[in-house]
Amino acid sequence: MNSLLFLIPAALLLGGLGLCAFLWAVRDGQFEDLEGSATRILYEDETPLPKRHT
Repeated sequence: MNSLLFLIPAALLLGGLGLCAFLWAVRDGQFEDLEGSATRILYEDETPLPKRHT
């Protein structure tokens, strides 16, 4: 029973930290363009990389 006095506030604190991190990410624009990164990998770059001489 004494362990619950420690575990419940710890779980609430970690949940609050996760919620704050999620809200920060939403406000920072992390979820603005979900499709862009998925389709960007399908297109080739306009300029090819220079060849390296070894």
